[in-house]
Amino acid sequence: MGILQIKDLTLSLGGKNVLDGLNIDLEEGHIHALVGPNGTGKSTTAYAIMGLDGYRHFEGDILFDGKSIKNLSIDERARLGITLAWQEPARYEGLKIRSFIKASAKDKSEASIRSALEKVDIDPEKYLERSLDKTLSGGERKKIELASILAMQPRLVVLDEPDSGIDVASLQKIFEALKYFKDNGATVVLITHSLEVLKHAEHAFLLCNGSIFDEGNADSMSRYFKNKCIPCKHKNAPIIEGTV
Repeated sequence: MGILQIKDLTLSLGGKNVLDGLNIDLEEGHIHALVGPNGTGKSTTAYAIMGLDGYRHFEGDILFDGKSIKNLSIDERARLGITLAWQEPARYEGLKIRSFIKASAKDKSEASIRSALEKVDIDPEKYLERSLDKTLSGGERKKIELASILAMQPRLVVLDEPDSGIDVASLQKIFEALKYFKDNGATVVLITHSLEVLKHAEHAFLLCNGSIFDEGNADSMSRYFKNKCIPCKHKNAPIIEGTV
């Protein structure tokens, strides 16, 4: 049994099943990936795991360490060690970056806060006293949010499009952060459209129309990235070159 199990999860939004009998089993201490077309349920899966408003009323169950978290609040899930990094990080007008990281850090020492920023290529001397507001670029906020999660030392972290808004030079720091999570026993879920990001996963799930269509190692999922789809019998499946 994995650290997190999603069992027959069906979730409707606006009268439509966005997730439809979804089953996922995440092995502890591994880096996993969720891939698939836009609108297939990847981010919805992340929001259901985290327990966000609007994503908690579903059929099926979500187990963490073998126990249901279906009825737990976001705060209760966070205390278990579950966290989510948004594709578009929030802004907090007036909140200093030092305070933002310290608020959720397991080790609240100055050295720990600085170390978390350095791990994502953010200079503490230049950023600790800055506010987490519109003066920061999307890429800067993305790295600062990741630094806060590194300081948090979670057991399960879901990263939604971790390379979004990140320049090529900083992308390597993101990959180093993934290795840091794994080396420290955390389980990582990457939601990605990037083959480069997928390469850092040990196992991947391909979502299609709210359920798992295929799963395997990163190499086996590369065919999806080549064609942006793989052969299937779904009525909306596109014709892929070389298939009938």
